[in-house]
Amino acid sequence: MAENHDHHHHNLAPTWVTRAGFGFLTLNSGLAIYRAKGDLASIVFVAASYSALLLLFRCLRDYERAPPGSPERDRARRLVWPLTSLLTLAFAWKVAGAMPSAAAAAVVWGLAVATTVGGFFAIFVPGGG
Repeated sequence: MAENHDHHHHNLAPTWVTRAGFGFLTLNSGLAIYRAKGDLASIVFVAASYSALLLLFRCLRDYERAPPGSPERDRARRLVWPLTSLLTLAFAWKVAGAMPSAAAAAVVWGLAVATTVGGFFAIFVPGGG
């Protein structure tokens, strides 16, 4: 979440790369839902992941646009951790379920928990990140 004080309110419009990325994400999510063929758990997983990613990108955009030290910037920063944690743990659940052994699944969960805890310290603990 780099700060750019000089060009704070410049370049507010999404670039073609951003639009293409969101288009790809939307298309890929739609195809994943189509390929789920009515499997409700898969559809909910894809829809929740897509929604969480959109919210995360919105929070990051709000953070970058808000003045340093403002309540808006602090609110956006506080929302990043639960969204990234949700995504990390949701993907760990899917990946751990596909692992060939309980030990490999435990490694996936351990890494997910370490990432989530590390993110908490980086965002909320002074001097932690």
